[in-house]
Amino acid sequence: MKKLFTRITLTLFIMLSLCACVSTGTTEESSQGAFVYVHDPRLNAEAMEDIIVNPNAVYGFSPNPESTRLGLYAQYDWEDPEFVSQAREERKAYHESLQSMTEILDRMVDGGFTVEEIARVLSLERNRLRLAAYSADSKGLENVKKSNLAKYGHEDGPTPDELFAKYGSWEIVLQKAFSANLGMDACCGLFDEYYDQYIQLGYVLN
Repeated sequence: MKKLFTRITLTLFIMLSLCACVSTGTTEESSQGAFVYVHDPRLNAEAMEDIIVNPNAVYGFSPNPESTRLGLYAQYDWEDPEFVSQAREERKAYHESLQSMTEILDRMVDGGFTVEEIARVLSLERNRLRLAAYSADSKGLENVKKSNLAKYGHEDGPTPDELFAKYGSWEIVLQKAFSANLGMDACCGLFDEYYDQYIQLGYVLN
């Protein structure tokens, strides 16, 4: 991911640091249930938009039923270790699938494409990978499509033009293509594991 910030523009790095979604991280320990995070998700507004503290959940958090993005996942039993273990592995696989986007980024940078052109391609690729992650889970696929429909008005996810209209910058649209839902990571016990990535993406300050 470092190449993302060294090869596009210095402007992108600055904008990531100043992005409005930035919340301050911490090294204090959280105390939900038996599991302890080094970096407390409760102190990150981006994460807490979609989740609630649940002391009985395996990792201390579960999706907020009122969340537009994760509300449909509140129906699952986040207190069940077996279910959460499976959700964790699927979430990690999704994160790993995003690495292919870095390869696309590198090829397009080498090819002299503009930030707008790269952002358009990677935004659509991000949508594709998100849906592909549920190829073996028909219920999960239905949920993510419903979530997209509720938030964007269509099932595939946001279009590049919609993202540009929202953020007003192709640099930010590009950044968003590499972003992850911090709340879901917290529910799956991955908040610490990807914390450095959150810093790189501007979701927390180091």
